[in-house]
Amino acid sequence: MRRTRKRSTRAKRAVAASVALILGGGGLIAANVYASAGEGWGDPPPDRTNAVSTIDCPDVSEELTDVPESVRGAVDRELATLDSQITVAYQRFADNKERVESDPQFAEQQILTPLKNERLNILQRIGQLTGRQLDDLAPCTLRADDDGGGEGQEEEPEGQSGNGPEASDFVDIRSVQPNVKQPRQRSGASRGTFATDCGRNQNGKFNPDNVIVAPGVSNGAHHMHDYVGNQANDAFASDNDLARGRTTCRNQGDRSTYYWPVLRLQNGQAENDAQADGGGKDKNVGEIQTPAQVTLNFVGSPVSKVTAMPRFLRIITGDAKAFTNGDANANASWSCTGFEDRQLKDKYPICPQGSKVVRTFRFQSCWDGRNTDSANHRTHVAFADPASGRCGNGFRAIPQLVQRIVYDVPPGPGFAVDSFPEQLHKPVTDHGDFINVFDARLMRRVVSCINEGRRCS
Repeated sequence: MRRTRKRSTRAKRAVAASVALILGGGGLIAANVYASAGEGWGDPPPDRTNAVSTIDCPDVSEELTDVPESVRGAVDRELATLDSQITVAYQRFADNKERVESDPQFAEQQILTPLKNERLNILQRIGQLTGRQLDDLAPCTLRADDDGGGEGQEEEPEGQSGNGPEASDFVDIRSVQPNVKQPRQRSGASRGTFATDCGRNQNGKFNPDNVIVAPGVSNGAHHMHDYVGNQANDAFASDNDLARGRTTCRNQGDRSTYYWPVLRLQNGQAENDAQADGGGKDKNVGEIQTPAQVTLNFVGSPVSKVTAMPRFLRIITGDAKAFTNGDANANASWSCTGFEDRQLKDKYPICPQGSKVVRTFRFQSCWDGRNTDSANHRTHVAFADPASGRCGNGFRAIPQLVQRIVYDVPPGPGFAVDSFPEQLHKPVTDHGDFINVFDARLMRRVVSCINEGRRCS
């Protein structure tokens, strides 16, 4: 059983420029997990009358599902400017949090109104490029942390940055009931797998760029990414750059790029990027953890054969802004070794001694058959129906990337993924990015291995 709140339409996301708090759930949460955090289904919410934790702005990219290809780059750069404006406003809010809570006029005049005016300029430029009227998406609000931030909140984990996570963002994995269900495989299923070994980022390739969402914009992510596979990936990498780039993958026919937000141990040590973009400047602090293990498997469909991915297909899974956007695009899965039949969406796991933290990303496995990307970087791919395993009309099954990342961190709270500052390092914001740069010969081998039910690498 899950309780969700999806705020993906303009009617739900457009908000008045005031300090009215938006209260309520922010993600997928299992009943027993919620109760273990001290708040059951029937309990009244804690009193958070004056407690505010972050800035909540409508995600403009959700509205831009149809943008002419000729202006997509310009629109993406304008969207990245909106993200930077929110980051600056969040810093102003964080520096004046007590005054904000005691003086609504200060929040209105010094944070929300200036931010609205800055956003309006950018939205009008996007509107000129796209022929859309977007002015009503300019206002932002202040909101409370759904699981903390009020009176009686739990202590922050020691050493963390002051903007999350809260202790209530963690739960003992042993208190979670098994909840993983797989569609039943039917006649005609593609049962094979193809594994590609691209290392664990032992060479330490990091940057706070995102060439899919913010091409040509340095620090477009405002958080640090781990990279495995293609080593040419930064904000300015073209398809040709990626095609020529070196790869950490054992099979040199795979020059794909695989990247995700780093996980940090928030112990106040080894903060080599404490004064850098994507690091301390964006409220991401602590010692970056190199994964203990990374596995990259491509699997088939439970109901059909798969077709080849097109070269340079881009897929984003999850939502880096799911804390404020709601869970419409969230796809985080957290667990522990030995307990992977129990997956958490908006809690970090506390693993027992000897068990390791696991992040799993199951990427979209249906493709529209035409496009390698889309205006909002989502609508050209889709998830199969969770019950039947079938792709929707007009979509065809492709090899599904299943990415599993394991970390050996001390048990208990004290770690978090990097995030946009206003997302408060919430686990529900976890996400992964992939650009397919398999050569044609290797992609044919991937498809044949999967469709013929073989295990290949």
